[in-house]
Amino acid sequence: MHYLFSTFFTFWMLFIFPFSKEKPNPEILFSGFVYESAPFPSCHASTLLETPEGIMAAWFGGTYERHPDVNIYTSLRKNGSWTSPAEAADGIENKDFRNPTWNPVLHQKNDGKIVLFYKEGPNPREWWGLYKESNDVGKTWSKAVQTPPGFLGPVKNKTVILSDGNLLHPSSFETNGIWTTHMEFTDPELKSWKKVEVLGPFQAIQPTILFHGGEKLQVLTRTQEGVIATAWSENNGKSWTQLESSGLVHNGSGIDAVTLKNGYHLLVCNPIPKGRNKLSLLGSSDGKNWEELIVLENEKEGEFSYPAIIQAEDGTVHISYTFQREKIKYVHVKI
Repeated sequence: MHYLFSTFFTFWMLFIFPFSKEKPNPEILFSGFVYESAPFPSCHASTLLETPEGIMAAWFGGTYERHPDVNIYTSLRKNGSWTSPAEAADGIENKDFRNPTWNPVLHQKNDGKIVLFYKEGPNPREWWGLYKESNDVGKTWSKAVQTPPGFLGPVKNKTVILSDGNLLHPSSFETNGIWTTHMEFTDPELKSWKKVEVLGPFQAIQPTILFHGGEKLQVLTRTQEGVIATAWSENNGKSWTQLESSGLVHNGSGIDAVTLKNGYHLLVCNPIPKGRNKLSLLGSSDGKNWEELIVLENEKEGEFSYPAIIQAEDGTVHISYTFQREKIKYVHVKI
């Protein structure tokens, strides 16, 4: 009930105070790695969730992306330190065959159960969606459940709770070299599924959702056209404007964003036309005009990519991202 109340309180605040014009003054409270050593050499695509016991992270790790030994791992930050990476899901089909797993997304139900969405398959054009549940904050997981045909669940970025209590899973497909974005809607128990396309003149995938009060939503997506694209909905995502350029130059890699309790918006992205060697935290009061708040990484070469961002109940912000494909970096920020 505590999490349900917190969610509806956040929506009530957004109804009363739809946005804040004040630019925040962020302060980095902690910056470090989720782990120093792990039973895999390569990792990618982290996700974050606040739980009653601390911040949980999940990601995929293995020999390299697409290798059949790539599994989903989790870790929990308690009392200022992370637990050792623990395997949560794999792509083992039988004793002779296995698939790689991909792009975990963590979500918590109203009853406290944690849901781990992820993908399995040889590549992003042939993968399918699955999810598991945990009653004990990730110590054990249920058997995997496959999403209905034609649905993937959240493809990279977090599921959000709408003002009517239903869930919106930002999703996308890659088919024959074509990127398309859509929204998947379910009840809180994941029993009924439906989808809505987000159309426009962009090759766009991996959307992330912002809230603008009432039923007004904004989507931001990565594209192949060198910019972050955006679209708007006035009815909780039932219909969308066409995707258009946000004006933000971008390298086409993964992004993530969050609307804070006061209505201010944060976006983590690679604000450069090519490469993944710079990663920044941007802020906006209206979702249209963005300014750089923190440069998280900026090197001549290297990879800092696929961020995740959430706001905790205490108001602080938690960020994770891929660091050189070797570790998951974690940053705790006070706004």
